Amino acid sequence: MRRPSPAYVPGLFIRGPIKPRVMEIGILTRNPSAWCSRELARAFSELGAKVTFMKFDRLSARVGFRPLASHRRPDLRAVEALDALVVRPIGRGSLEEIIFRMDLLRRLEEEGVVVVNPAEAIEICSDKYRALWLMELAGLPVPRTFVAEDVRSAMRAFYELGRDVVVKPLFGSRGAGSVRVTDPDTALRVFRAIAFQHGVIYMQEFVPHGPYDIRVFVVGGEVVASMRRVSGHWKKNIALGARPEPLELGPELAEMAVRAAEVTKCEVAGVDILPGPEGPLLTEINSQPGWRGLQSTTRTDIAMRIASYVLSKIRA
Repeated sequence: MRRPSPAYVPGLFIRGPIKPRVMEIGILTRNPSAWCSRELARAFSELGAKVTFMKFDRLSARVGFRPLASHRRPDLRAVEALDALVVRPIGRGSLEEIIFRMDLLRRLEEEGVVVVNPAEAIEICSDKYRALWLMELAGLPVPRTFVAEDVRSAMRAFYELGRDVVVKPLFGSRGAGSVRVTDPDTALRVFRAIAFQHGVIYMQEFVPHGPYDIRVFVVGGEVVASMRRVSGHWKKNIALGARPEPLELGPELAEMAVRAAEVTKCEVAGVDILPGPEGPLLTEINSQPGWRGLQSTTRTDIAMRIASYVLSKIRA
């Protein structure tokens, strides 16, 4: 007797091939009209997936009854019914808001939703100190960095670091709030202002690196693109006016970037590298990186690489 095919059910007649189920993807973003969000939606749509935009501040959660998570939009089903959720910048928020957002992502992960990047990666990379010591622990080169709440200790470290430092917010990206300090009186005023606001003093030695730094984009443990960010200013962020230029990355820097993404649990990462006088140094890693500037330097469709990776995780 002939064995029935997996699609055959006795007594049931099907016309034509069985259509594969359409994957449902949520994109969490502050601005659905933003270039990166639109690019992601385009890539997922071209791959046959259905895309829904959502905002963190419109999500709600339930415990003890269903749905576990929902969105204010009336046309959206339970969030846990999605196949995957791609997280773009989570935006500013109070401590309570940020904790709730991360807890909700973890709950969705437990329910089987593929979340990229996962909550753990976002938490690690949002905290510059934690990300940096994890990279140091893995044997990766990082700049000398000091973190404290105490102004006197910070002043001692200012001298230890050669009286030329970059003071950064512990949380933040795109160079916002970062300031280079070379004068002791200015350093004291900056440290006191941070302490007065109950902030944490986070400073790194200034590393001379010429007219550019390096951004490497990693997806699923592979480098998909890289660029030089060129500027006459010591800040080399594209958002602050730096010029993107193509860069063919060597194996040493590629391995360094992939390893940095791995130790910070990032599946999609923007890794920043300074070409210092004594060798390259990892300064930061972004778990929700933009790539508009980078896309102008490469033929690789970065959004398509992200979308393909997410869909492959769903099917795995």
